[in-house]
Amino acid sequence: MKEKDIIKSVFSKNRNAYVTSSTHSNGLDLPQLMKWIKPSKNMKALDIATGAGHVAKQLSMYVDTVYATDITKEMLQTASHHLADYQNIHYIIADAENLPFLDRSFDLVTCRIAAHHFLNPQAFIKETSRVLKSGRKFLLIDNISPEKPKFEDFINNLEKMRDRSHNRSLRISEWEQLFQENQLTISRSETKKKTLPYDEWINRTLASTKEKNQVMNYIKNAPKDIQLYYQVTTNKSSIHSISIDEWMVLCQKD
Repeated sequence: MKEKDIIKSVFSKNRNAYVTSSTHSNGLDLPQLMKWIKPSKNMKALDIATGAGHVAKQLSMYVDTVYATDITKEMLQTASHHLADYQNIHYIIADAENLPFLDRSFDLVTCRIAAHHFLNPQAFIKETSRVLKSGRKFLLIDNISPEKPKFEDFINNLEKMRDRSHNRSLRISEWEQLFQENQLTISRSETKKKTLPYDEWINRTLASTKEKNQVMNYIKNAPKDIQLYYQVTTNKSSIHSISIDEWMVLCQKD
């Protein structure tokens, strides 16, 4: 199976879990991103890899039109059903690395907790810049890797074990380079630890007890400094939570 087909398969299978996921539906970053971007009624917005449509929903209440794109048809159908009352959202099957829009089409582009699935983040940022009007805003929220290779390797290996659709969580320095190469200037950014309830996190993508045990053993057998960095909390023999790094960044196109 091709890599993008794997991504579609994973999200199609688990689409309903992303509607109810506490990380995706109730994150504190949702109200925060609205404060950062300051949407207005004259805006035409694009939400890339919309998933269950949580960002598109928020945007639709403040802007004129939202285009919600996703590579997975079934995921978009779930979002459109979940958001049936929001009439100014248009759903389009589209690859983040090859967007079906004309140059300078949008006043605002967003992408939340999705870019670590993209096979070619360079193409994603190039396309984002292409469809964004000059002087307008792009907001990215995603899991990131630490700059230390040891910690970076651990989290990307872990995520790949847990979720076959995971490609790679980039380092901030890599994102900054991509922005610089594509006329995107950072105006604001914030890094935080995001605590993931372990059972919900693991059950969203894995059904096999064998695979779940492999992930648990990988975490439990990690060096102490890695467990401390990722704030692994345990409850007797089980894992209660793990905390990963998340970056929220607002850019303006030159």
